[in-house]
Amino acid sequence: MKLSAPTASLAALLFAALTVTSCAPQTSTGSGKDEKTGTLRVWLFQEVDNRPKERVVDQAVAAFEKAHKGAEVTVEYIPVETRAERVKAAFNDPKSAPDVIEYGNTDTAGYVKDGGLADVTKDFTAWSESKDIDPTARRSVTVDGQIYGAPYFVGVRALYYRTDVFKELGLQPPRTQAQLVETARRIHSARPGLYGLAVGGAYTYGALPFIWAHGGELAVGHGGSYRAAIDGSAAREGITAYTSLFGDGNCPTAKCAGMGGNDTVTAFAAGKAAMAIGGDFSHQAIEAGKAKGKYAVVPLPGLKEGEIAPAFAGGNNIGVLKSTERRSLAVDLMERLASKRTQRELFDAMGFLPTFTDVRELVARQEPFVEPFVRTLASGTRFVPVSPAWAQIDASLVLPTMFQEIVSGKKDVKAASAEAAKMNDAFGSAG
Repeated sequence: MKLSAPTASLAALLFAALTVTSCAPQTSTGSGKDEKTGTLRVWLFQEVDNRPKERVVDQAVAAFEKAHKGAEVTVEYIPVETRAERVKAAFNDPKSAPDVIEYGNTDTAGYVKDGGLADVTKDFTAWSESKDIDPTARRSVTVDGQIYGAPYFVGVRALYYRTDVFKELGLQPPRTQAQLVETARRIHSARPGLYGLAVGGAYTYGALPFIWAHGGELAVGHGGSYRAAIDGSAAREGITAYTSLFGDGNCPTAKCAGMGGNDTVTAFAAGKAAMAIGGDFSHQAIEAGKAKGKYAVVPLPGLKEGEIAPAFAGGNNIGVLKSTERRSLAVDLMERLASKRTQRELFDAMGFLPTFTDVRELVARQEPFVEPFVRTLASGTRFVPVSPAWAQIDASLVLPTMFQEIVSGKKDVKAASAEAAKMNDAFGSAG
């Protein structure tokens, strides 16, 4: 197996930010070829600590290459934040495109509309392991009844907290969001060198539970037709609650406004924060940091005691590009990368929750840290609008821009959320 480094440039990122709302990619067409030898290119996402993931992937790739003489695999790990322009460019230029990609479940509808993903319905149905994939994960690869990939892992977030800090300050894990804000401020007051709760202006999926817990919505609609609701009164209450965590009382705006999810997890792992909203997939990175042995996890609280804030039902999938010239090989590699064995190994290595119900039940019995994430899943999770427009909205940084304008003082909640509601332009053009 060959491994190449990420190559996305700042210029490309800026260019994409300027053009993503105005220029749709060309529709990819199938190559019509199905060669049985040659090199398959794979793009996977780069994690906070990528080495454990690489070891698991290397094993799956080695087994694939052993089974297919004359076939070789090149894996490139790309930053999640720059995936939009990389993938759209690949759809436009099949010669430079990978054969297999990891993609977020929020990207499915958009990638299908762009014509980039291969329909693997027959292959998926014939795959013996697919019968044990949970229904929610299966829906994450399904558009209009057809299947466009294999679920890779399910991701959900909860509240990590430093047990030693809480013990020294006589604190208990917060049971409501109001207590969460109060606890964060008490910690930062007592320990100015620590963020009470690490938050990020670019951490969309850490902010959404606050919006949803207050009864707010990103958008409302059904059947693929949506209208923005981010400027509704309930959504604004949630936005206010989240943005109140920025500033000198908890997470200084100058440092925290630009932080994303990986940044907040890194801060917690490095001992710079007493709390963080992290995923089951963050476990390994935290175990590798200074917080090792000094933390615990509870579900992120809702507005009332006993309530769990609705979490984003995240997760990633593995798909085959329609432009591949080695379709059969690509499908086999997809299934190996998303197999029960690989998902179990990814759980052991990274803490990624498996999408297979039987494997998930097994790991939950064996690993106590999974319990708060399973509870969060069971309490009811939420998702972003199932629309091709969402990938465009996400890539255009609509929500991070809103949060950052508020915490920087450029706009108040009402004005910033009204500006974010212009995502209606994207919804309107996605029909």
